[in-house]
Amino acid sequence: MKLYNSLTRKTEELGFSKSTVVNMYVCGVTPYSASHLGHAMCAVVFDVLRRYIEHKGYQINHVQNFTDIDDKMIESANGQGITVEELADRNIFEYLDELRTLNVKPATHYPRATQEIPSIITLIAGLVKKNYAYESNGDVYFRVREDGDYGKLSGRKLEDLIAGARIDPTESKEYPGDFALWKKKKPREPYWDSPWGPGRPGWHVECSAMSLSYLENRIDIHGGGQDLVFPHHENEIAQSESYTGQIPFSRFWVHNGTLNFGEEKMSKSLGNIFSTKHAIAKFSPDALRMFFLSSHYRSPLLFNQDSINSQERALVRLKKSVLMPSGGGTLLDAQPYLEKFSRAMDQDLNTPQALGAIFDLARAINRASDENGDVASCQQELLTLTKILGLTLKSDESSQDKSAKPFIELLVDIRASLRSNKQFELSDLIRDELSKMGVKIDDSQTGSEWEFE
Repeated sequence: MKLYNSLTRKTEELGFSKSTVVNMYVCGVTPYSASHLGHAMCAVVFDVLRRYIEHKGYQINHVQNFTDIDDKMIESANGQGITVEELADRNIFEYLDELRTLNVKPATHYPRATQEIPSIITLIAGLVKKNYAYESNGDVYFRVREDGDYGKLSGRKLEDLIAGARIDPTESKEYPGDFALWKKKKPREPYWDSPWGPGRPGWHVECSAMSLSYLENRIDIHGGGQDLVFPHHENEIAQSESYTGQIPFSRFWVHNGTLNFGEEKMSKSLGNIFSTKHAIAKFSPDALRMFFLSSHYRSPLLFNQDSINSQERALVRLKKSVLMPSGGGTLLDAQPYLEKFSRAMDQDLNTPQALGAIFDLARAINRASDENGDVASCQQELLTLTKILGLTLKSDESSQDKSAKPFIELLVDIRASLRSNKQFELSDLIRDELSKMGVKIDDSQTGSEWEFE
């Protein structure tokens, strides 16, 4: 199996020994608000990577962190009048529940930054001792100029980064490019005691500390979205390799593309999100997974509800193939389709081609069944392949009436048209009537979303 390595910019053989547990670390979410479909896509991509590696006979130790303390967490918690811990608990619970619905296998460990403070302090102290970091007025910064190959992941030169850097006048750095490992306490912020005074960890240091704790600083695959390449993953490499002296910090760096909403990536900060919760209310988990996997994981994917609806229709064809009667005639050979699937997955996790192999097999099953062929073994192979992609092919047995969805969508679209024409009385009437039917509508700048209450 080959994967594209962002560090070397080459597609390389994994070359794992089956006697060795594969250590995979994937950067998780910052739970300051509900997760969106971009988070779900990342989770599904690395779930499929994990499933396929396990299918090939390897054992995986999978770690996914939660950044449960940072500026956004503090701002959101203060705005809601709750503690940062309460905010994190609520959003992490909802996120993990959404992943279960999407049939994402749970990670081996889910460490949280606030629960790893001792190991974070130990790492920072080690960097200070080695002169890679320094204390300044209660803050601690990493000296990027002490790291001779800083920028090797992103391909950025330090002088170019500094030329466009925005300097925070409240910071007292030796060099503009230095990044924070520890931040001194500010009013209305959680804090922990440290050798440099009360404060909290910076963003990047937590992942290095967690890899030391949970993976013994031996990472085979480090994953995350392409938006994390710089500065997060670049800084992770710098501080980890400086602390341990072990190079490389991770053998492979794997980054999935962005999920775009229009011309921009889906992002909480931009406000152009489609929440995972709302998506699960509108679409089946299998359809969402197939939508994510219909594009190569390193390519950007444009959010399109029509595309997801087309996946719903494609799933009907797969389910039909599994239920086709098997006769006593010629035995259908699944091997060519299995080989096509494996070739696709082995070549940098090419899920679009893998899905193509699955649908080719489904069509072959349908044709052979119509001719009284023996398709039972092929149907089992089809189920095996879909399971590798995390598809369940289950019928929707939820209590909500999914057959009503097209009509609800139509009413929501009509209401949007009425609102744009300032016919608010009629639009409010539709909203109120839908509410009586148990349908909640949320209006935002990007449009209207609905869900069953």
